[in-house]
Amino acid sequence: MRKARKRKHNPHIPAHIDQAALPAAVYFDHRKGRVWYTLHYDETGKQRRRNIAPADVSLAELHRIMDEASNVDRGTLRYVCSQFHESDRYKKLSPKTHDDYCYSRDVLLTLPTKLGKPLGDLAVRKFTSALVQRIVDRLADEGTPSKAAHALRYLRRVLQWGRNRGFLDVNPALGIEAPVERKQRRLPNHQVMDTLIDRAIARGLLIRGEKGGCPEYLGYVMELAYLCRLRGIEVVTLTDANELESGILTNRRKGSRDNIVRWTPRLRKAWDHAKAYRAKVWAKRKTAIPIAPSRRPIIVASHGGPLRKSSLDTAWQRFITLALADEIITPEQRFALHDLKRRGITDTAGTRADKQEASGHRDPKMMDVYDHSVPTVSPSAE
Repeated sequence: MRKARKRKHNPHIPAHIDQAALPAAVYFDHRKGRVWYTLHYDETGKQRRRNIAPADVSLAELHRIMDEASNVDRGTLRYVCSQFHESDRYKKLSPKTHDDYCYSRDVLLTLPTKLGKPLGDLAVRKFTSALVQRIVDRLADEGTPSKAAHALRYLRRVLQWGRNRGFLDVNPALGIEAPVERKQRRLPNHQVMDTLIDRAIARGLLIRGEKGGCPEYLGYVMELAYLCRLRGIEVVTLTDANELESGILTNRRKGSRDNIVRWTPRLRKAWDHAKAYRAKVWAKRKTAIPIAPSRRPIIVASHGGPLRKSSLDTAWQRFITLALADEIITPEQRFALHDLKRRGITDTAGTRADKQEASGHRDPKMMDVYDHSVPTVSPSAE
């Protein structure tokens, strides 16, 4: 318990209390009621008062009360989460993971319990696997299985971090049954996809800030994602080093195998237009051009630097929202940028093995997720 600073003498404090030995953050209210109290901040950051003892309590009892309160606060889920978010391990995570973890933390800390206080105020040492499973099931039963799955992943990581640092002995979130999340395996319609790509390219040529406009790079990102069967992050991290004489060398994530996508007139056109846009931005911003090809991204932001995935996601959502508002597409036709990869894999000619080789997936089971084509076969007999 921290030591209190030297206090001025308060004539209203009972005479049997040595004021110089009072614990920190303990105050006496001499008005009607005459009680000892302390101040704390709630989860919203607002200061609150809590009465802790009557006027006739002893000094030793005040120290015991504050010691217990300090130990309880240090062992709560709220405290462990705050320590995790201040750790170097957390700070090294990506901004997108930070957003996901902050959302999951807020969901868990404010979750009401039968004890009349939120989950964040409970001691993590008293958590059991049954309690964690009830929390996950409760969130899933409310119709939000994705929220429940995110909360479970966050809680599992925080409690494991706390276990390794002595906040609890066993991680009760390990072995918990995760909820079944809704699978959104949308396959864009060819006509809808082509319409949106043409719209993105046309709207990208509008003056920046003009109503209905979008970033010029968006149409090129869509083309490259579809033609090369790439994720959004894989498109924005392509550089001049990925341009080969025979095609584009991919830079796939999540353990997928890289391959070279052969040049076609459509692919070359999208690639060259992206480079032309980059040159225009760099000339306008007087950007110093890196010598190493690997440091020259094909897709750049309006400021001339590399485009962040979060910025691409924001631009995509605004583009799709505007297309819905203009009734270019219906809510049922809406799809994500990642679905262009699924459309590209499905449209790849050849057998399922050919599609797997083109997509870079190591596990054939992934074709059940990405290949929505219907094979044409011969009848069993002539």
